[in-house]
Amino acid sequence: MSVGRSDHTTEVLILGAGPAGLVLGNILQAAGITTVILERGGRAHIEQRARAGFLAPGSVAVLSAHGLDAGLRARGRTHETCEFRSTTDRFELSYGQLGRREVHTVYPQQQLVTDLVAEYLRRGGELRCDTTAEQILDHRGDRPRVRARTTDGGELHFTASYLAGCDGARGLARATITTPRSTCEYGITWLALLAEAPPTSDTVIYGVHPDGFAGQMPRSPGITRYYLQCASNEEPNQWSEQRIWESLAARLGAERYGALREGPIIERGLVRLRSEILDPIQQGRLFLVGDAASSISPSAAKGANLAILGAQTLARALTAALRSADDSALQRYSDDCVPRIRRAHEFSHWMIGLLHPPTGPNPGFERELQRARLHSLAGSRTHQDFFAENYVGI
Repeated sequence: MSVGRSDHTTEVLILGAGPAGLVLGNILQAAGITTVILERGGRAHIEQRARAGFLAPGSVAVLSAHGLDAGLRARGRTHETCEFRSTTDRFELSYGQLGRREVHTVYPQQQLVTDLVAEYLRRGGELRCDTTAEQILDHRGDRPRVRARTTDGGELHFTASYLAGCDGARGLARATITTPRSTCEYGITWLALLAEAPPTSDTVIYGVHPDGFAGQMPRSPGITRYYLQCASNEEPNQWSEQRIWESLAARLGAERYGALREGPIIERGLVRLRSEILDPIQQGRLFLVGDAASSISPSAAKGANLAILGAQTLARALTAALRSADDSALQRYSDDCVPRIRRAHEFSHWMIGLLHPPTGPNPGFERELQRARLHSLAGSRTHQDFFAENYVGI
């Protein structure tokens, strides 16, 4: 049953309440710019949805500069070491002592989103959850519009000065923009798992194994993220807990390097490794941020960090346009962001080649090259500095 139509206006309408949309909304609200965020999910859903948890120094700096880091400072944990394991060797890289000597901060995304939602509302922002944007109109004109619908059937029409698409790779904003894009389908699938168990060690562990990649990513003292490469046609529920732990143990060398700390699997899903670069990431008065601007594989933990940095870049440009009638930064928004996105993709692509069994026409030869890369990473300071700079930075 329809509850009727209502019309609204705002200076900036933001689609999506992930890190990109919420950071953007918070910065704009602090600048005195009115915003509305439309989010298709419920508030409880976005505040409980487990996602990436590794924040680079640049992202932490953005959150700190805009007063969005209280929870991060109170509960975040620094992380500066990762470990590589293969069937023949293991080695650790203390990347916090390499390259630019920078570290990650581990802070689960659901906690960051919870913080950002609370602060956005405190700053006077309007968050409309359970609201799906269905159509973007006139985004090339001076007053773009969005038609949306609530879960109870209400129809909402928004008119804004500018639109920010922060609604992900499959969202309406990306589908609306007609812009050149380059795509890579890797043909690699991960089983993404959350275990109610302490991590085996405080380090990220990358398991390079003939049966497929496995990874451990610490999230909190009692929760650990694991990844297992699986066949593309498998479903998460096909994997019993026993099979999961046996496969993790085999690929992470538990017999040689120490048993894993097991516990109930509390979440499982599939991640299909895929990358897509768009250029430009703007059209008319519609601007893309985060996953909407670029699909990037999770192999190097760049997605959330690109989102936060992109949100700050767009917020500054929108503030100049709306408060100083200077749209020069908006005109070069893509030029400012896309090189950073390309660099992140290049390193992510490199990591995929390092971690997964070869799939090319000469797998035996490619496997030897993979071993050479690992050997160089273990022993070459130049290679280690390159890794550290790209692993932590963007």
